[in-house]
Amino acid sequence: MNKESLKKLMPYGVAVILFFIISFAYFPDVIQGKKLNQHDKKTWKGGVKEIVDYEEETDEHSLWTNSMFGGMPTYLITNYAPNNITKYIYKIIDFNHKLRPASFIFLLMLGFFISLIFFGVDPWLSIVGATAYAFSTYFVIIIEAGHITKTLALAFMPPIIAGVHYAYTKKMFVGAVVVTLFLSLQLVVNHLQITFYTLLVILIYLIFKIVETIQNKTYASFTKSSSLLLVGGIIAILTNFSQLITTYDYGKDSIRGKSELSIDKENKTSGLDKDYATAWSYGKTETLNLLIPNLTGGGSGSGLPEDSEMFKELKKLGARNPAQIVKHMPTYWGPQPFTSGPVYIGALMVFLFIFGMFIVKGNLKWWLFTVTIFSILLAWGKNFMFLTDLFLDYFPFYNKFRTVSMILIIAEFTIPLLGILAIKNIIEKTVEKVEIIRALKWSVGILAGLILILLINPGILSFENGNEKQVFMSMFGLQEGAQAQQILDTFIPALKTDRASMFRADAFRSLTFVLIGALFIWLYTKKLIKLNIFISLLALAIIIDLWAVDKRFLNSEDFQSARYEQEPFKASETDKFILKDSELNFRVLNLTVSTFNDAGTSYFHKSIGGYHGAKMRRYQELIDYKINTEMQMLIAALNTSNNELQIHSALIGLSVLNMLNTKYVIVDPNMMPMMNKFRLGNAWFVEEIKEVENADDEIKAMLNFNPERTAIVDKRFKEQFFEFKKDPSAMIELTDYKPNLLTYQTNTKIEQLAVFSEIYYGKGWNAYIDNKKVPHMRVNYVLRAMKVPAGKHKIEFKFEPQIWAAGNKISFVGSILFILFILGGIVFEVRKNKTIIIKKS
Repeated sequence: MNKESLKKLMPYGVAVILFFIISFAYFPDVIQGKKLNQHDKKTWKGGVKEIVDYEEETDEHSLWTNSMFGGMPTYLITNYAPNNITKYIYKIIDFNHKLRPASFIFLLMLGFFISLIFFGVDPWLSIVGATAYAFSTYFVIIIEAGHITKTLALAFMPPIIAGVHYAYTKKMFVGAVVVTLFLSLQLVVNHLQITFYTLLVILIYLIFKIVETIQNKTYASFTKSSSLLLVGGIIAILTNFSQLITTYDYGKDSIRGKSELSIDKENKTSGLDKDYATAWSYGKTETLNLLIPNLTGGGSGSGLPEDSEMFKELKKLGARNPAQIVKHMPTYWGPQPFTSGPVYIGALMVFLFIFGMFIVKGNLKWWLFTVTIFSILLAWGKNFMFLTDLFLDYFPFYNKFRTVSMILIIAEFTIPLLGILAIKNIIEKTVEKVEIIRALKWSVGILAGLILILLINPGILSFENGNEKQVFMSMFGLQEGAQAQQILDTFIPALKTDRASMFRADAFRSLTFVLIGALFIWLYTKKLIKLNIFISLLALAIIIDLWAVDKRFLNSEDFQSARYEQEPFKASETDKFILKDSELNFRVLNLTVSTFNDAGTSYFHKSIGGYHGAKMRRYQELIDYKINTEMQMLIAALNTSNNELQIHSALIGLSVLNMLNTKYVIVDPNMMPMMNKFRLGNAWFVEEIKEVENADDEIKAMLNFNPERTAIVDKRFKEQFFEFKKDPSAMIELTDYKPNLLTYQTNTKIEQLAVFSEIYYGKGWNAYIDNKKVPHMRVNYVLRAMKVPAGKHKIEFKFEPQIWAAGNKISFVGSILFILFILGGIVFEVRKNKTIIIKKS
């Protein structure tokens, strides 16, 4: 390798080294061996614990867990895909988990750096763009929350889009190989919402490209590039087929699939309910926090300084530790239920985006502008229902995803991209100086004018959302009354004043960075500073801007000793007591936590609740229509009476919780759990079948029935109905338990109908009597049942999803095609380059 080649490669090596340095400079705690306390990672460990333990004990992987929501497939929990070669490439990239979360920032920077290179940006300038992308505040916030797969999918998104662009504009084979590689990596982390947004960006790009093709009549090159990209995309899908097909198939039965209920039709879609999908919708005014981070107060629990109005009022009232109290104040006043922080892209980057709209020419600019506006409008969700309804009702797969505000990740990609392309045009002198100065005037005028209007007219912003009273009542344990109202009349105005102060400080801050950015461009245009100084100053300003805001939401206070990660949940005295129970299988109801948003119980027991974004729809509907009601009945009995008889009476009435084999109820983590003597056990024989017409009738029948006596069955299972009479001496017992294999022994004089306290999932569970496969049906909305012949028999339920087995084989074929396609692309380019060199010589 000659000196010229080394010189060309040097900026790439420097980039990698700089990315490592910057990542660890932001997360110095990683070097000390500390771990980030990530909520979602912790909850994932709670949900996966049973499967991990089973795999360690047996060296087998289970595709089903009973540890949460009564039972569900593990497709979206463990992402098990042994025949997917991309999984092993991913493990090489993410080779050392000890480097997390610094490695996440590194990968985000590297991904955007690669994309800028393929967009034709100089590597030194690409380093600047990479830092702008990686330190977008939302990315830091999701790292803090533990949204690991989302972060990784966002790291792989820029190269996919850039690869498509490169295939159409430069080298089609190289672009197709890049798309295949990074799309495969994105699919392997299995955050399909980010993949959906990636494809949405590409779809809009293709619309512009098709128009351009028609105008220029370049049909041949467009067809070739499109064909190669299509082949690469198909190979990426085939490589990840086992997880994609199981996710798609299970999705139909999860809360992301269509409900069979006709109740509340206007709120229904073929996926998530509209109110659930749009719960986290960005506010229209809130959108300006892309420019001003504290426009709507930052996060829901942000800290206030000791010179704040809230601190002063707390001190006047004689509150204990006012300095501690103001560390977690409800400063956020936007329309979302709560938020960890704003989607702040950087005032300087927003300025460069506006500037780019004036000096970048061609379809590339209009594509980026269109996609940016589109993402903002869709992020408004329920605040712009005309467009949201269209997408939820008619755009394929859109209604499968929640948190519509997440689509702003598109703007977080497009805004820095157009901003960096604008600087590229200046450096490459493709724009006249006069045009640059004119663009500077307009860009500064637009943003400075907007900020000054907001500062001069504070009435434009309300600094309240109507939830202040409720939040303060809960926060300080206030009861309705004159004294409470007096405190609220003091606290609410003080909080509004502090929110206004936060906004003003950040507004002036953003204005400063806008002016700094304009100054740097002006100095370079006037040749008062050299190129390397210009790029260095831009990089420094961007890092200072984003770094300081990011540290508000993720800093050393969020780290803890590594030993806490090894044990994400600490067993309470109640947990320890329950764990001593030697019974093979039973469920636990924990009333001391948010039952259906909790993974701690699943870490130790088989929980009635759990934590997952794609629980089974029928189970969720049972929660909504019956389990929540039974829980409230039980809580009311516990709160109003210490009479054991009354509490037992309440337990008898818990028909659904009893059929779900709820043996223990945790009412205090430091007390003995309540034992439910009225649960029906792992399986039982019923007296009768109650046939119902459809899901509506089935859920209604669940509201008042005796599961010990009656099995409620949809008429679609009528072929399995039979005449029977209950044998009072009949016996059924669970004799062996594994998450994916349940074994029972039965002894009956005559045929019986057995109901099993296990969640029905006909796409994987198979029933066997004496090793012979037999049919089983769904009863009581979510459980399993089957006809049991007279005599002594062994019954087994085995989880054997054929769709996963078939998908795994297809993934193997896809992996072979993946290797051949990547190698083929490399060989093609090497030979092509050799031919060019020979012709030149």
